[in-house]
Amino acid sequence: MNTTLSLRAPTRAQLLAERAFASLERFLHIEAVSGVALLIAAACALVWANSPWAASYHAVWHTPLSIGLGGWVFSQSLHFWINDALMTVFFLVVGMEIRREIHEGALSDLRQAALPVGAALGGVVVPALIYLAFNSVAERQHGWAVPTATDIAFAVGVLALLGRGIPGNVRVFLLALAIIDDIIAVLIIALFYSNGLQMVGFGVAALGLLMVIGLHRIGVGTAYAYVIPGAITWLGLLVTGAHPTLAGVALGLMTPVAAIGLREAPLETVSRIADELQQQGQLDEPGEQVLARRVRELRVAQRELLPPVVRIQAALHPWVAFGVMPLFALANAGVSLGGVDLQAGGALWIMLGVAVALVAGKPLGVVGVSWLLVRLGWCRLPQGVSWGGVWLVGILAGIGFTMSIFIAMLGFTDEQMLSAAKLGVLLGSFVAAVAGLAWGLFYVRGRQRSHILSAS
Repeated sequence: MNTTLSLRAPTRAQLLAERAFASLERFLHIEAVSGVALLIAAACALVWANSPWAASYHAVWHTPLSIGLGGWVFSQSLHFWINDALMTVFFLVVGMEIRREIHEGALSDLRQAALPVGAALGGVVVPALIYLAFNSVAERQHGWAVPTATDIAFAVGVLALLGRGIPGNVRVFLLALAIIDDIIAVLIIALFYSNGLQMVGFGVAALGLLMVIGLHRIGVGTAYAYVIPGAITWLGLLVTGAHPTLAGVALGLMTPVAAIGLREAPLETVSRIADELQQQGQLDEPGEQVLARRVRELRVAQRELLPPVVRIQAALHPWVAFGVMPLFALANAGVSLGGVDLQAGGALWIMLGVAVALVAGKPLGVVGVSWLLVRLGWCRLPQGVSWGGVWLVGILAGIGFTMSIFIAMLGFTDEQMLSAAKLGVLLGSFVAAVAGLAWGLFYVRGRQRSHILSAS
């Protein structure tokens, strides 16, 4: 049976649908929009947890969700599946961002990376010291790493709200610093928040990673083939006692930065198939099997136009930005303000330590170490970035939210302490965001005035 190849003009409805979907796709890739989605989710969680229906908030996240095969059943709460399973996808994207930056971004050149690396280290050490100054009691010291992380979505979202008046290199500096922050946060989780490790789990995780390497070696390019090895790696880390989301980072760092080798370049494949179909169509209509084979070839060629680290990250971004992260915020930002006793167990000092460390410690650490490195002549500011821009990056780095709440849940088992840490994260991140907007507007106006004066 032959298939007729015919073309018809698109209808008005089709054109409108194409434009709508194109606009939606652009909308979903705007950082400011993902930050707003995260903010709305956090606000909903706070309102829900402090409403007359607060009991239902906690009941929902403790609802058991099970998967099983035959007699084997794995049952965990919905909270577990969000924080330990879905967040693995978030960490996968983080790992791929780190991989790209190391390959061709701000971390590919040691001289270029020295300033954001130093600034990020300062932005980790100083907040940790400030937190410990507020919390010298041993049981409260577990939260020292809570104010050390930067939330990329929120920070870049706030920066995007300031418009085109912000130099492009300021945004690059913030992105590089936030990504290095993520690297440090991952190392902190692996080294300080993974206790009682079971060695048998490492064997299972290693098996999963070896399967990934094997698939790379034989040239398997479809992402679906890596789901089972990724799941094995995740289960292995879960058995070890380390946080299983680290599997996402490991897999992200292993994602290839180059497309798999094909017998011909993807564009050559597209051109060849188009010529063959055109020639065959002039003689006889191609059959369904021929068309199906050509379509498969085209799909492979289309897939390999972009390297996996770019293609998979772009595909996962909307799901992470508008699904995983808002769901995480909804499940974890719901702190009952009336139920937190700030006088119990030094909870007040935990809240203040986290908030002050984010608001003051982050900018002091970022700007202080940057100034020292430039002063010593080891680095220089990127072109177009003034000290006002460095201060802006430092203030916005105080928006900790997602990663800070994640670390807080690893650091505290006591509900009062955990709630106090979350309150500190919410308060500190809110103040840092408002201060960043205010300073950013002042910074933009200052640049505009200097441009006017220099033009005159």
